Amino acid sequence: MRFFLSGSLLLATVLGTAVPRAEKVDYTGFKVLRLSLHKASNSIEEQVEKIAAHVLNPGKSTLDVVVSPDSVAAIKALVPESIVINEDLGASLAEEGELVSPDFSVSAVPSETWFTAYHPYADHLKFLSDLQGGFPSQSEIFTAGTSVQGRALTGIHIWGSGGKGSKPAVLIHGTVHAREWITTMTTEYFAWQLLTKYAFDATVKSLVDKYDYYIIPAVNPDGFVYTQTTDRLWRKNRQTVSSSTCVGRDINRNWPYKWEVTGGASTSPCSETYKGQVAGDAPENKGLVAQVNSLRAGKGIRLYLDIHSYGQYILWPYGYDCSLVVHNSAQLRSIATSAAAAIKAVSGTSYTIGPSCSTLYATTGSSVDYIDATGNATYSYTWELRDTGTYGFQLPASQIQPTARETWQGLLSTLQNAG
Repeated sequence: MRFFLSGSLLLATVLGTAVPRAEKVDYTGFKVLRLSLHKASNSIEEQVEKIAAHVLNPGKSTLDVVVSPDSVAAIKALVPESIVINEDLGASLAEEGELVSPDFSVSAVPSETWFTAYHPYADHLKFLSDLQGGFPSQSEIFTAGTSVQGRALTGIHIWGSGGKGSKPAVLIHGTVHAREWITTMTTEYFAWQLLTKYAFDATVKSLVDKYDYYIIPAVNPDGFVYTQTTDRLWRKNRQTVSSSTCVGRDINRNWPYKWEVTGGASTSPCSETYKGQVAGDAPENKGLVAQVNSLRAGKGIRLYLDIHSYGQYILWPYGYDCSLVVHNSAQLRSIATSAAAAIKAVSGTSYTIGPSCSTLYATTGSSVDYIDATGNATYSYTWELRDTGTYGFQLPASQIQPTARETWQGLLSTLQNAG
């Protein structure tokens, strides 16, 4: 996919994307179109992908795509059933707010003000370190391998009575796709709530005493950094392919379970959903798989949450086959129904629930399927947070706390019902 800005602003290939650029991608004037592809052929979809700068929700029959002003007419000629859902993506990005580096010297333990702005990646590591430092007897920093560029996949392990590693695991991943910044903040909010409320909130204490929590807010650190320095809408990791100038694998299409099945990922290195050359060949996935297998061999995994945005969904296996029904479908639906109700009760945000493939789209080599089938998790979910496309990935900073607070209530409900 390509986009063009006139003059000296930008001439770059973005999807997948080609060679890294020093300048930051400027989306001023770019539009987000919602395309109805229910009646479109695969060839039309491929043409759309070549014209668009980014496909924001790859795999759906209704696509949200980012296009330059000069490409709107070409997209509408291919797909007449198109509407503009964002007139100026650049303006939305400005509304998201600047990255803020807080003064960590103000408090030994991070306060809730952390969740009022987005932050540089290095500050996220400092947040985790300071949070753990405030509760050294019931938390530790851990790593689950390293990224393509050598960054550690850093998480926080939280436990209660009985000591660390003595209970079934709750494993939570955020920022699998680099542009989903709200997931970094929300997963950190989970960790912050579990630790800071343990001493005085009976519900939180009972849940922390019941499970060991392993929370990795940024599973894709290289991509996350790239969204902050170069292209806000980058999705994949930053792994190169010798046969292509395009960069990146989709970490959530690279897990070694049903990776070989067709239809739920792309074999093109330039695609947003590029699955890689071999199952599990992304360094990030190697580390994540090793941790899952270790937890399975220990006390087991009671709950896995893969936190994404956007769309407002609660999804469960399977992603690779829409005709399959997971063995504990009724329990998964019941827990998801309660979680969606708990989220809605906070501020009215409605979530759609259902099996991943039939409810949203097909995904192969996904974490939720792997951790259900191979990791033997009792419950395995994908949560897609706010919103439904008005802002998409670039939620304004003013929505961080509302999103985190309502999702926290969903988590409490899920934990209470997963026992």
